[in-house]
Amino acid sequence: MLEPSILFCCLLPFLFIFIKSFPTIFSNKHKSNPFIVNYFSLYTNRHHLIQWTSKIVNSSPTLTIIIRRPFSPNRVITANPEVVHHILYTKFSTYPKGEMIRTTLSDFLGEGIFNIDGDNWKFQRQISSHEFNTKSLRNFVENVVDFELNERLIPILKTAAVNETVLDLQDILQRFTFDNICRIAFGYDPGYLTSSLTKPEFAVAFEDAVRITTERFPVITPILWKIKRFFNVGSEKRLREAVLEVRRFARKILNEKKQEPAGKSLDGSSDLLSRFISSGYSDERLLTDIVISFILAGRDTTSSALTWFIWILCKNPKIEEKVVKEIREKSDSPIYDEVKDMVYTHASICESMRLYPPVPLDSKVCSADDIWPDGTVMKKGTMVTYHTYAMGRLENIWGQDCMEFRPERWLEKDDSTTKVKFVAKDSYMYPVFQAGPRICLGKDMAFVQMQKVLASILRKFKVVPVVDVNIEPVLELGLTLKMKNGFPVRIVKR
Repeated sequence: MLEPSILFCCLLPFLFIFIKSFPTIFSNKHKSNPFIVNYFSLYTNRHHLIQWTSKIVNSSPTLTIIIRRPFSPNRVITANPEVVHHILYTKFSTYPKGEMIRTTLSDFLGEGIFNIDGDNWKFQRQISSHEFNTKSLRNFVENVVDFELNERLIPILKTAAVNETVLDLQDILQRFTFDNICRIAFGYDPGYLTSSLTKPEFAVAFEDAVRITTERFPVITPILWKIKRFFNVGSEKRLREAVLEVRRFARKILNEKKQEPAGKSLDGSSDLLSRFISSGYSDERLLTDIVISFILAGRDTTSSALTWFIWILCKNPKIEEKVVKEIREKSDSPIYDEVKDMVYTHASICESMRLYPPVPLDSKVCSADDIWPDGTVMKKGTMVTYHTYAMGRLENIWGQDCMEFRPERWLEKDDSTTKVKFVAKDSYMYPVFQAGPRICLGKDMAFVQMQKVLASILRKFKVVPVVDVNIEPVLELGLTLKMKNGFPVRIVKR
């Protein structure tokens, strides 16, 4: 048996590391330093990670925290707009996706646009940008979205209203946006939103792939999930099976597209996948990666934003009245002009995404030693995360009423017309669609789609949550922000 003095000496280094890793609250003279949080605190709060990290980050004098992780590089989380500007613009090339993130996501996203850097990313982005011009937006609303609404979504809601059926609105909206992105990006109609609401094998596989891939990030060290993947056991075995099913579906889309003589979409216009094929992309795996990436972006982000918007609107009936009033005033306008001019609705959507951003956290990797504007010293290889959810709750940006849902903060009177106009916020204070060179290409398309969907639903129906709207749903963090266990509602005709 070891002498107490020898045992103490042996344990001393571990004791030092343990104490050093605990949250450190600095005095005023150390205000330039970020808070330091240990990984075990993070793990303890893993079931409400978004809210917990938001509170800690916003309590830090620099709006930045450092998470010390055993066996892995530190991770830094920030809600500081100056730092976000530094990461996403000033030192853009220093903060790529990086090998650590690419490896974590590669089994699912491969070499798709959201998981790559450098020339390959630039080329994919350049080709994709052609799909988001004004002509494409008008076509998207007047053909794709309008068809999906009138032929599928609205009939399902009518039936639910008549039969007083409880629907999971989160699931319904995911199906809707999935069909939409497949039609506009690939010229392919999967018919996922049907009256039977059966869940095909692909959909289950896609959701499992997103969930398990996301679960790789918080683990104590990447070695753990890599070992499970090597031996093909547990969640990694299911991920492999799910990815195979997702890729089978993506290849089906690709093969049907290749068989089209003119590479045209359902309405005769060139679609995104056709552009990639005609540009010289011939590698089947790479084209499959592109398909999966755009399904993820088009399905999950928009449906997340719509789900949280409708929930928060139900909590605020006076704001709902204003939105419905505006929608009815625009009912005689042409389809595209109708959604383009819905200023109050647009402001309300932005306000909802401020509080519940579809992508609440986004990460990069520091590729070279750096010093941030807030004084944080960055080492090469550190994972960096900007906390969009926390930034939407900063008093020094949004005021003391930052926790209130107030669309008016996005509006001001236009002196020349006496009408109210929408005023956008700086994208580095509100990075819901990212910012800088990687700002979301589909931003305008997402707004047009959301406004058209809301106009069609809210003009005819009132959505009544089955659960108590005063109790916030449990936040489920995947690659996007969802409500755990869905959003059960009843549909009532207005």
